Amino acid sequence: MLYLWLKAGHVIFVIFWMAGLFMLPRYFVYHQEAEPGSAEAARWIDREAKLRKIILTPSLIMVWIFGIATAFSIDAWSQGWLHAKLLFVLGLSGYHGWLVGYAKKLAKGERTLTGKQLRLLNEIPGLAAAVIVVLVVVKPF
Repeated sequence: MLYLWLKAGHVIFVIFWMAGLFMLPRYFVYHQEAEPGSAEAARWIDREAKLRKIILTPSLIMVWIFGIATAFSIDAWSQGWLHAKLLFVLGLSGYHGWLVGYAKKLAKGERTLTGKQLRLLNEIPGLAAAVIVVLVVVKPF
């Protein structure tokens, strides 16, 4: 029964985290379209910070806690699919960190990427999620 509760918690926080990973780059696009130093840009800075502090980072932490606990509960550490999944989750965690860094750059007025580049970056979590779901459901190795 513990396994099912752990898995439910993991899935819930994965959904929250993924939602944030999809939203933040879209916020960046709108932020970059706002006039630098304007009230609208300030509102985007505030929205981005709230998304990071209220949804993204707490969800990331809970995903890792529930995920590790779930892996221990089913003793999955020797299974290849889990190693591959962890590799992709580490990649998404790094992407999360990069997004946080870019948000801080935007808040300082540094706009190093185009809207098109940000829209393309927005595809990363979806692709990673698709691979992770296949690894967990199909367990190909």
